[in-house]
Amino acid sequence: MSEFWTTFGVDLYLELDPATGRRSGLEHALRDAVRAGRLAPGARMPSTRKLAAELGLSRGTVSAAYDQLIAEGYLTARRGSGTTVADLTRRPAPAPPPRQDAVAPRYDLRPGSPDVGTFPAEAWVRSTRRALAATSAEAYDYGDPRGRIELRVALAEYLGRTRGVLATPGQIVITSGYVQGLALLARVLGDAGTAAIAMEDPGLGFHREVVRRAGPAVVALPVDGRGARPDLLSDHERVGAVVVTPAHQYPTGVTLHPARRRALTEWARAHDGLIVEDDYDGEFRYDRQPVGALQGMAPDHVAYLGSASKTLGPALRLGWMALPHRLVEPVVDAKLHLDHHTEAVGQLALADLITTHVYDRHIRACRLHYRRRRDLLLARLGSIPGLAVHGIAAGLHAMVTLPADGPGEQETLAHASARGVALGSLGGHWHRPGDHPQAIIVGYGTPREHVYPAALDTLARVLGGVL
Repeated sequence: MSEFWTTFGVDLYLELDPATGRRSGLEHALRDAVRAGRLAPGARMPSTRKLAAELGLSRGTVSAAYDQLIAEGYLTARRGSGTTVADLTRRPAPAPPPRQDAVAPRYDLRPGSPDVGTFPAEAWVRSTRRALAATSAEAYDYGDPRGRIELRVALAEYLGRTRGVLATPGQIVITSGYVQGLALLARVLGDAGTAAIAMEDPGLGFHREVVRRAGPAVVALPVDGRGARPDLLSDHERVGAVVVTPAHQYPTGVTLHPARRRALTEWARAHDGLIVEDDYDGEFRYDRQPVGALQGMAPDHVAYLGSASKTLGPALRLGWMALPHRLVEPVVDAKLHLDHHTEAVGQLALADLITTHVYDRHIRACRLHYRRRRDLLLARLGSIPGLAVHGIAAGLHAMVTLPADGPGEQETLAHASARGVALGSLGGHWHRPGDHPQAIIVGYGTPREHVYPAALDTLARVLGGVL
């Protein structure tokens, strides 16, 4: 039953439904009166005894309602001064509503994501069931910040077999992805005195910001047709570490030349420096066997970072680091104080997926899938004069340079957007604005299989029309 009550000059609408409770009804009525301004800021509330008598409620019910509203900030109470209405205008303004994203493009050819439609859902469910059936109850407790031993053992074998990584399970730390690994390393290096970290130019600007926020300064390391240039590191005495993508440089798509691989490891040994190897899509090489990880050349000077984001999907939030022995303890300590540990169930499922070799079979299938997509992209763009596709046959994206005498990146992106096609731009990847080559970045991993041909047809019409 609901009733109106008029007391101390204020109309209160009390919800007296037995299922709701008289105390809850009083709290709601008073809260609503304060919010609506019917109870003015600073107004003195009647005593609990008086209000209880007027409303026909117990004094305990009124006292409990007052206490709750005082705790929530709607009322204030001072010894000897009674209870008054709080001034809600002094509260911080409510946060603005989240910005609504623009309408999703019809064809998303931006780089960075795989075809998540290839996620092996049934195999993942089977691995999860097997893993949970085999594990003990302690798996659901707080865990080791290094990660589940089952996954670290599986990764040590898998990375050694497929990427040439030399690391024991004790050197592997599980993270929520590459970004967390990079942030942890940058923080640890900064705390140890590293003033600056060199990063490829062009490269992903978001990763540069991750390093800056962790403490060290960022120094540009130019990239050319042979990859990053380690010979330029000697120009920067403050640099104590360098972040590179040796197997498939992002975004240019080149692989680090063997001579530069050697030069980079020689720099690290001579300067006691650290190489941070981002092996974001190293498994996906289409014209030959994937180039082995740089880590195998200098395990004591390379921190190898990988993740399941490109092979399975970003939603899993599972990554890993294979660290030099000297960095294991400080990185684990930093992770302990950042998030304690990475979720465990996904780790157990991935460990099962790897040890049963389902993961290998999935990657082989994806390799064929993405190779067909890349071949189709090259066939579509090859008929358009003035375009040049760069990079080795690998990964999930291609960099396409535009003619010097034609429309630039932004005009091309605008034309594509008008036709419902989203592309990546090279411009934001440079450390500093300047007279850089004009190029677009086409990601061929994101679109679902049934729309990919139509996406390429539309892209070809856009580029053919603006060039």
